[in-house]
Formats: sequence, C-alpha cells, structure tokens
Amino acid sequence: MNEFVLPMRVYYEDTDSGGVVYHANYLKFMERARTEWLRSQGFEQDALLKEQGLLFAVRSLRLDYLRPGRFNDWLKVHTHLLQCRKASLTFSQTVQRGEESALCQAEVKVACLDAQTFRPRPIPKLILAEITGGC
Repeated sequence: MNEFVLPMRVYYEDTDSGGVVYHANYLKFMERARTEWLRSQGFEQDALLKEQGLLFAVRSLRLDYLRPGRFNDWLKVHTHLLQCRKASLTFSQTVQRGEESALCQAEVKVACLDAQTFRPRPIPKLILAEITGGC
C-alpha cells in the first residue's frame, strides 16, 4: 500500500479563538491517520499490546506548517511509509485541504518498543511482511 488517505473535518474544538487549526492538532490528525493506516494493514494497536507486548511510539519528527486550516474545513491526511528498519518505521505525512497545496507536512519516525521495558525491539516479521509493500 503506497499511500493511505484519511479524510476528516475540522471541528471547533480543533481551532484557536480565531477559527484556525491549533498547531498541535495537526499532530493528532497525523496520529489518527497512522493508527488507521495500521488498522487497514490488519493490525490493531491494542491487540499488539495485549498479544505481543509491543507498542509503537513517535521517536522523532520534522514538521513544516505551510498554511492555516480553518474551522469546518474538510481535510485529507496522506500517509506514506518511507522506510522500514529493524525496529522503526518512517512516514511522510501531509495534511491537505481539497486539491490545494499542503497545509502541513511532516516526516515521522516511529519506534517499535517492548511494552514492559519501553526499550526498542524488532518489529515482528509478520507485521513487516504485511506492511513492507509500502517501503
């Protein structure tokens, strides 16, 4: 799967007093999109935690704010898996309004962690086999 797109509406709670998307909420939009991407690959994060004792956590990110999103906008969060490593995944994510240029762009590195120790651990081969089509 080369690209996953999650549509979403901007609600009043997502904005500041001027009706502009609050900067931290772009991170929430991207987190939701990565969760839905993983779900579309057949993996639920709560099941991975319970059954395999692993979780995914953001390790680093680079984010560029390009133009404002506003209350009631209909957005699309584009998620593309750029790189698979032994214990991490790197994504390119873009938030876009309609067919306009991007509102926000990010590169997000997510680490696979042992749920007990919070130490990096290899991504299970079954998961890698399912998702590597995007790498």
